[in-house]
Amino acid sequence: MTAEAIDFARTIPVLPSPDIKASRDFYRDRLGFEVIQPEMDDYLIVRRGEMEIHFWYTADRALPEVSSCYIRGGEVPALHAEFSQRGVEKLSPFTVRPWNMKEFYVHDPHGNLLRFGCAPEEV
Repeated sequence: MTAEAIDFARTIPVLPSPDIKASRDFYRDRLGFEVIQPEMDDYLIVRRGEMEIHFWYTADRALPEVSSCYIRGGEVPALHAEFSQRGVEKLSPFTVRPWNMKEFYVHDPHGNLLRFGCAPEEV
């Protein structure tokens, strides 16, 4: 079996959202993700290239404020440039952190933290 034929396992974050429609709008309209059908009132799937994030509905507005995911890879520098151009709010600078990863952060409207990073040599 060739590597192309293998369906590798992958990790997909599942984040809380107190407003699925607002999450959909932010990820689609501000960050350029595609909404994966079917759309539901209590669950959302968005995808952009190989990045996929799921959201589940919660009435607890505090949960997103303590939730996050990390997205790593070589396209991270281009994402920061695009998000800057789009005027994404709560976009941090793209900088090398003490743990030697070049990273930037985005908070979604509910407080979920998206951390994007790559090795400095990938820039």
